[in-house]
Amino acid sequence: MSNKPIEMFKIRQVLRLYADGRGSKFISKTTGIARNTIKKYLLLFVELRLTIEQVEAMNDKQLATAFLIEKPKATSNRSQELESMLPELVTRLKKRGVTKGMLYKYYVSQTTAGFKHSAFLVRINAFMGMSKPSMRVPHKVGDKLFIDFTGKKLQVVDKQTGEVKDVEVFVAILGCSQLTYVTAVPSQKKEDFILACERALHFYGGVPEVIVPDNLKSAVTKAGRYESELNTHFAAFAAHYNTYVFPARVYKPKDKALVEGAVKIIYTTIFTKIDEKVYTDLETLNGDILIYLEAHNNNLLTGCDYSRMQQFELLEKNVLKPLNKYLYDPMTTKTATVGKTGYVTADYRYYSVPYKFIGKKVLLMYNRTKVEVYYAHEVIAVHVRSFEKDKYIQNEDHLASWHRYPTE
Repeated sequence: MSNKPIEMFKIRQVLRLYADGRGSKFISKTTGIARNTIKKYLLLFVELRLTIEQVEAMNDKQLATAFLIEKPKATSNRSQELESMLPELVTRLKKRGVTKGMLYKYYVSQTTAGFKHSAFLVRINAFMGMSKPSMRVPHKVGDKLFIDFTGKKLQVVDKQTGEVKDVEVFVAILGCSQLTYVTAVPSQKKEDFILACERALHFYGGVPEVIVPDNLKSAVTKAGRYESELNTHFAAFAAHYNTYVFPARVYKPKDKALVEGAVKIIYTTIFTKIDEKVYTDLETLNGDILIYLEAHNNNLLTGCDYSRMQQFELLEKNVLKPLNKYLYDPMTTKTATVGKTGYVTADYRYYSVPYKFIGKKVLLMYNRTKVEVYYAHEVIAVHVRSFEKDKYIQNEDHLASWHRYPTE
């Protein structure tokens, strides 16, 4: 590699830093080794197809045999020529519409005796892999719960009208045991999203240290590359259950790789069975989902002699933090002026208020089950929450006497 032999501990340090995602410039400053020398070691590391665990298990003699003893190989000017062109070629590849086939044509046009297509691809792939290493992230017991909605939806058919309504499917998975939870909810709105999260925690019987959502509007107000701004309702939910929320980073697909993998499996193990039947209500749909989910969690993991449920029972069940004994009841608040017809609006639905408050500013507080209207800190109306769009919910006692006759 160089005229002066390098110490074994420095080679180990270079490879450890590389496995941690550090670039050659940072490694050079840290170790004092020239960048070109570092690149040679890293390229050899890629060519040998070693993992950092295998390197750590080697003694100094084995490490020297792998990295210091020169291997007989034919050197040519074309290798040096391609090596000098690699940074430019990779930069070109990042441009929209540019393929590796187009890169190879460009490379051939710039050289008289270049490599063939297959040899060219081997070298450029090795260089790209060296610049962006990938590593498996181990998950601690009881540490993270990853959550997301599936891209595909399930359907419920209205008994009376025959209308087919799409419903959202929520998926949660524990990082260590990979125990999975699935439920269907009417929408991705914050009330349904928080309800699905709460069902997941009660399914597991405990609370993880951290909940990791994708950048859903129900969970995140403003997404960021390094830190996101949480939705206040979801932050309050997390505080209620004594946990924290760390949204997946933007443009970092590996942050949510586990739940995305679970979604793909759910399509095969649950969606294919659900699609064989017609459902007229969410309760029946979720009942069948739980049946198929139990089978999914009890199937042996690929290449293992244990299931997700066995892993959960053995490792995570007793490590999760205890549940809050009270259910979380998210309340949305807003101020509104009672209209001339005696109604106030909450989430595109119209609720009646006693006629004497027409023209007054009131406070509305509503959750999934009820709507309360306050004036001067006093409850003046209570209604059952409706989820039908543009619907008027009326209490006859709220009407003036001269309005009751025409309504009757």
